[in-house]
Amino acid sequence: MQGPLSDIVVLDLSRALAGPHGAQMLGDLGATVIKVEHPEGGDESRGWGPPFVGPAGDISTYFLAANRNKRSLTLDLKSEEGAALLTRLVRQSDVLVENFRTGVLDRLGFSMERLHELNPRLVILSITGFGHDGPEGGRPGYDQIAQGEAGLMSLTGPSPAEPYRVGASIADLLAGIHGAYGVVAALYERERTGKGKVVRTSLLASVVGVHSYHGTAWTVGGKVPVAAGNHHASIAPYGAFRCADGMIQIAVANDVQWRRLAPVLGVDPADPRYEDNRRRFANRDALIADIEGALARHDRAHWLAVLAERGIPAGAIRSLDEVYAWEQTRSQGLLVTVDHPDLGTIELPGSPLRFDDAPPAEHTPPPRLGQDDQAVLHWLAEREG
Repeated sequence: MQGPLSDIVVLDLSRALAGPHGAQMLGDLGATVIKVEHPEGGDESRGWGPPFVGPAGDISTYFLAANRNKRSLTLDLKSEEGAALLTRLVRQSDVLVENFRTGVLDRLGFSMERLHELNPRLVILSITGFGHDGPEGGRPGYDQIAQGEAGLMSLTGPSPAEPYRVGASIADLLAGIHGAYGVVAALYERERTGKGKVVRTSLLASVVGVHSYHGTAWTVGGKVPVAAGNHHASIAPYGAFRCADGMIQIAVANDVQWRRLAPVLGVDPADPRYEDNRRRFANRDALIADIEGALARHDRAHWLAVLAERGIPAGAIRSLDEVYAWEQTRSQGLLVTVDHPDLGTIELPGSPLRFDDAPPAEHTPPPRLGQDDQAVLHWLAEREG
């Protein structure tokens, strides 16, 4: 593949979602990614479903989501042969990605110190559930548990009494994203120092790291944020509102936008309850009732057209099939086409990054288990020779 990382080799020892997603991002940027999997079953996400697809109904769409642009190498890390081959691979790699529980790599004979003895230039991305140290550093981490422990569920849902998980596995995905950009920074630093380093992140860190204004509401403002349904924690009106045939979203971020919106809804923009955001937020329940009373007179299509004409930020709430059929999604390169050996030509969600003056990347499909065993061994022998 072509891309900014086309001269980088990534050894992906991770499984499930956080690590594989981070390694996939590096592959999207052109890196050669070798995914190491156990010969018996491989990455456990190969068995996660439904849905399953393919002639035998045994290909997990979950696995397909996080493993494009990779080569699959089967390897038993507990065997002497596996340890010897991993040693050779480490010496020829630029990046190693792992998300084992704390201490597992040490027991396998590949501590961070040992890895850097084998290859001082190696950048190591280590993703854990709650951090590699600290009083609970050894805890296993799964996405929903991390969403709860890191406070995200307390911010999500219709009310403080009903915490909800975010629909996507956001802790896993954010950990992969944070890990990938940490790797890129470490590779850049290596150009100056000649040495690799360990980059650490966790599911806990990934969520706490995006608390943003919710975090400062507490750390600076002394207020504990709580779930507020589909409305913003600090801005009004900003959220989902009912029309005659469903819901639309309206986002009024400043008073200029408010003065454009209010007349459309038959509301006096100078109403002292609503004249600035502080007052609108204080009277949010009344404001929502006034807005929905006006919106109830027409359907969503009518209001989206009217709001667009007046330059008021608004939008539909789309299902995923609608998102992937939407021409705007396709125009941004957010779907990629690959030729899968069992599924034929399929579309996958693509990279969110685009580079000016770069042709669209050619992507490879998520691999069959062990499909690249011989090719990787041949590549390794050439590299060593």
